[in-house]
Amino acid sequence: MTGLSTDLVVLSHLRWTFVWQRPQHIVSRLATDRRTWFVEEPLASVDVVEPRLRTEDHGPVTRVWLEVPGERHVGFDHPCSSSYAAAVGKLVGTAEDRTVWLYTPMALGMATALRPASLVYDVMDDLASFRGAPAELSLRHRQALRRADVVFTGGRSLHRGVVAHRPQRTHLFPSGVEPEHFAVASALRPATRPRPVAGYVGVVDERLDLDLVGDLAAALPDWEIRIVGPVVKIEPASLPQAPNLTYPGSSPYERLPEVMGGFDVALMPFALNEATRSISPTKTLEYLAAGLPVVSTRVPDVVTDYKALVELEHDGTGFARACRRARRQDPVSRAAEVHAVLRRQTWDSIADRMSGLLGGAPMRATGSA
Repeated sequence: MTGLSTDLVVLSHLRWTFVWQRPQHIVSRLATDRRTWFVEEPLASVDVVEPRLRTEDHGPVTRVWLEVPGERHVGFDHPCSSSYAAAVGKLVGTAEDRTVWLYTPMALGMATALRPASLVYDVMDDLASFRGAPAELSLRHRQALRRADVVFTGGRSLHRGVVAHRPQRTHLFPSGVEPEHFAVASALRPATRPRPVAGYVGVVDERLDLDLVGDLAAALPDWEIRIVGPVVKIEPASLPQAPNLTYPGSSPYERLPEVMGGFDVALMPFALNEATRSISPTKTLEYLAAGLPVVSTRVPDVVTDYKALVELEHDGTGFARACRRARRQDPVSRAAEVHAVLRRQTWDSIADRMSGLLGGAPMRATGSA
C-alpha cells in the first residue's frame, strides 16, 4: 500500500477484540507495512486502584487502552483523558510523519495532542443517534469534519449528511467483504435439515426491531429463528421468547462461515429509527458471500444498493412470507448476480484506495490543531 505514513495511530470507540467490523478490517490491512496502534476508550474496572496504560499485540496491531477505577462506561471525554493522551504520546514516541485516524470525534482532543502530520476521520456511523450518546457528540463531529485532512464515510446516507458540511476531500467507502472467507459457508450447508433456519448475525441492540423478531418466530413455527451476537445496551429480559427462537451468543469472525452455513435464510430485521437511518450494514455483503438469500427491512442504504439482491419487507408476517419464497430461489442464478457486486467491494480494494487517497493529504505544520 502507498500514500500512508510510516506511523498510524487509530482512536476508536470500539474495542479491537469486540465484533470484527469496519475498523478491524481496514486497520489490519493498513498495518501490514507500518507501525500501528489501535487506541480504545478507557476501560473502567473495579480491580484497578489508579489509571494504568495497557497494551496487547494482535499481529501487526498494538491494542492500547487505559484502565481506570470504576464500574461505568468511560469515554474519551472522561477527566482522565488528558493523562491518557500524554501516556499514549509517550508510548508512540515522536514522529514527523504520523497519521492519526479517528473513528469517534470524542477523541479529537487526543488526536490533536498527538500532533499528526495528517488527520483522517472515518465516519462509520451516525454515533450521535445511538442510545446513550454524549450530548456534545454532534459538536465534536462538526469540529472533526473541519479539522480532518481527509474524511471517509461508510455509506451513502452518511455521505450525504457529511458532504453537506465538508464537501472537499470527503470520500464514500461503503462496507466491504472478504468473499473467500464466507464462500465456504455454502459447502457447509446441508442439503436437508430437520427444519429450516432463518438467522441473524451481529450486535443485538436498539437498532433491531425486536417485535418483528418475535412476530417472525410466531409466523414460522416450523422454522428455527437464530439470533447470533452479543446483547448490548438493552436488557436481555427484553428479548422476545419463543420455543423456536434461540440466542446462541457471540461468535468470532473466524467462525462466521460455519454459523452462516447453519442458516437457510439470512435476516436483517432492523428497526427504522434514528439509529438506523444512516447505517450501511456490513452483514449484507457477508450474507450474500455466504450464498444466503437475504430478507431485510427497508433500511435506506440497503434499498439503494441491494434492492435487486435482497427481499424487502416491513413486519414479521412479511418476513415469514419472504423466508418461504427465498427457500424456493435458485442459488446458482443468485450467485451469478452476487459475484460482480462482491468483487467490487472487497476490503482489500477499499484499504488500497483509502491509502492511495492519503498520498495527497496535506502535511500539518508542527503544533497546529
